[in-house]
Amino acid sequence: MSDEKKKILWVDDEIDLLRPHVLFLQNKGYYVKTLTNAEDAVELVRSEDFDIILLDEMLHGMDGLTALAELKEINPGLPIIMVTKSEEESLMEEAIGSKIDDYLTKPVNPSQILLVCKKILDKRKIAGQIISRDYISEFSQISARIMGNMTWRDWIDIHIKLSEWDVELDAHPDLGLKQILYDQKRDCNSEFGRFVEKNYRNWLHQDEGPPLSVDVVQNYVLPHVLAGKNTVLLVIDALRLDQWLALEPMIRTYFKINRDYYYSILPTATPYARNAIFSGMFPSEIEEKIPEFWEGNKEEDDVSLNRFEFELLEEQLKRLNIDLKPGPKYAKILDVQESAELERKINEYASAPLSAVVLNFVDILAHSRSSSNVIKEMIPNEAAFRSTTRSWFEHSHLYKALRKLAANGNTIIVTSDHGSIRGLHGTKVIGDRETSTSLRYKYGKNIKVSPKDAMIINNPREYKLPTRGVNTNYIFAKEDYYFVYPTNYHYFLNYYADSFQHGGISLEEIILPIVTLEPK
Repeated sequence: MSDEKKKILWVDDEIDLLRPHVLFLQNKGYYVKTLTNAEDAVELVRSEDFDIILLDEMLHGMDGLTALAELKEINPGLPIIMVTKSEEESLMEEAIGSKIDDYLTKPVNPSQILLVCKKILDKRKIAGQIISRDYISEFSQISARIMGNMTWRDWIDIHIKLSEWDVELDAHPDLGLKQILYDQKRDCNSEFGRFVEKNYRNWLHQDEGPPLSVDVVQNYVLPHVLAGKNTVLLVIDALRLDQWLALEPMIRTYFKINRDYYYSILPTATPYARNAIFSGMFPSEIEEKIPEFWEGNKEEDDVSLNRFEFELLEEQLKRLNIDLKPGPKYAKILDVQESAELERKINEYASAPLSAVVLNFVDILAHSRSSSNVIKEMIPNEAAFRSTTRSWFEHSHLYKALRKLAANGNTIIVTSDHGSIRGLHGTKVIGDRETSTSLRYKYGKNIKVSPKDAMIINNPREYKLPTRGVNTNYIFAKEDYYFVYPTNYHYFLNYYADSFQHGGISLEEIILPIVTLEPK
């Protein structure tokens, strides 16, 4: 017997009548062992490994369902196909409830048996072959496409494809395509950086660009509110598109899903992007028109980064002449206790015409990874980050709250203020003591950095950024670069390597999902 052959155990008290079927499977390359009773099958499985069992339901002595339970106890992962003469629905339900992997009704023909075996035994191999073929084909299309005349809509489409492939390949780590995908994402981000550098300023002053952070509430939230739907805006800090794609299957049971996209403003960082969402204004406009809601922001103090989100939301509603009765509600979730409190009080938010909830778990997890070896080992890469995010969400108070909102008939808008990217390449930056400390963006006086690795802004007002004094300039890292000062360069280069950061220019940070959930 070849080591490559899959081993099938077929248990049927009329196996002699099935010899043509057995020969058919053997001719197709399978090794088939036959038995006529379940007792022998149970004993054989204790001592010999099989890849799949074909199990007759109506056996003399121990019946098929009893044997199924014993076989699963010996080897829970062993695929078992139940074969029976009965078509009673109760029997089918009982068999399915007993964790069978598939179900066939006699009489069966050889092709049926082959199909079910192939589906279970070769599914992963066949899927891997198809995925490899399809990705290599799309790889070529994407590579050619990004060299052409791309629009902002084209870049959204590219980001969707790359994110979907990222999630798809999580289930097939042995195909060897992850490195190819990473290299392609880096090439795309290189071109995307040049695209943003060329077009971003025009987007701020013309109506031909993508929807931006400032458009989120007015374009995607308020239409539902004004249509009389009790609406909840959920902003999950630092949630990337690929992470949302990992969560979305859990949501489909309860909601109809419509996914749109928008571009985060620069820098792709909380004080700028999230304040722009809630205010509907660019940072320089907030600083100029309502300075009391901007001057309190201190980049180094996480508590004060966005202290005035609720006030900014109220200002935006007032500016748009929208008077809600009762007024909007707001909650910021920073820890487990606050998350539990949100779930407990969810009916209060459900009854308001507009509620806004900010949840910081994903961002906290990304930052904690930088300072904790334990979390870094848990989350060595993007695939693990998606898996951890999904595990958190599945057991979170937020997930329970969303299910309650679905039951209440609420419309929910889920989005993020910015994404994040793994910083894998350092680039030297020169600045004085007053220069800001972020790794993917900085502002200060006369900051120097290679223009190949960063977008440099010397005229902040033209980019609707706060001036923060005379001669202030901003720099935004491109691709997966992060900024490191020359002093102790190699120490900090290694210290911050492979950490998730935000504030710069990449598909992961800028192009964000904005998802409308309508209860089913």
